[in-house]
Amino acid sequence: MAGMVPSACKRRWIFGLCIASCAVLLYFSSKSKENTSNYLQLKTMRSARPVFSSPTRVRMNRMLAPLRAVYPEALLFDCDGVLVDTEKDGHRVAFNRAFQEKGLGFEWSVEKYGQLLEVGGGKERMTAYFNEVGWPVNWPTDDAERQAKVKEIHLLKTDIFSDMINSGELKLRPGVTRLVKEALDRGVTVACCSTSNEKSVSAVIKLMEPELAGKFTIFAGDVVPKKKPDPAVYLLASEQLGIPPSKCAVIEDSHIGKCAGKSAGMTVIVTKSGYTDGEDFSGADAIFDELGDSGQEKVTIDSIAELMPAAA
Repeated sequence: MAGMVPSACKRRWIFGLCIASCAVLLYFSSKSKENTSNYLQLKTMRSARPVFSSPTRVRMNRMLAPLRAVYPEALLFDCDGVLVDTEKDGHRVAFNRAFQEKGLGFEWSVEKYGQLLEVGGGKERMTAYFNEVGWPVNWPTDDAERQAKVKEIHLLKTDIFSDMINSGELKLRPGVTRLVKEALDRGVTVACCSTSNEKSVSAVIKLMEPELAGKFTIFAGDVVPKKKPDPAVYLLASEQLGIPPSKCAVIEDSHIGKCAGKSAGMTVIVTKSGYTDGEDFSGADAIFDELGDSGQEKVTIDSIAELMPAAA
């Protein structure tokens, strides 16, 4: 029996082994608790939803918007009523001055001109009016010759309107310059699609800063055979810019303009103008009174992005 009792050396060795084993177990036990605690803390941090004040939330949304937005590749502006509220105190006045210079004796009232705006295009508008009230008595009866006379008056009216723009009688609507800058900063192509004469549209575009005006492509006047509400001018812009309609956003102010943009398959934002406040804008993607200047923005390039179809 005595031979079975471990020597003192062996007993010390076994005791030391037990101590070391206990230390190892204690170490890994503490690390396991630490890891579990870190995991629970990380999980809590990830699941927590910080509460931000409203202004902070707005700023964060603006910062994150570029990361999640689908921006239009082209932003297409109508001219009259969108860039400048031109109809009542611009085009109407210019038509009346042209009639006076030609000795025709016609004068379009504010109310009458509002009715005539249902016809797209200035020459078409005059033709519709003369068909209604009678053609000038000293004019030819041949349709082609009549249209030549209409074109002559319209060219005079365009010169008068351009002089009004250049003299500073008409100003850009609130928010136009801001939105154009935002679009260009995002790499969005800008263009103007109008039924008005190209010279008139160019005069309006030049009210912007030169570096902005120079970025515009203009599709105007008789560049297409059919005027709004036909979508031809918007489809032409899509084709020539090389940008699909689904990636184009349109800023319009009238019912016929809205119809043209939607028929082209584009996203349409309406900013009402003096003559169009009561028109039917059902089907538009958004409707506002104006674009809004800085600090009072109603339409931004980020808000337009939220209206665009999701990327395929």
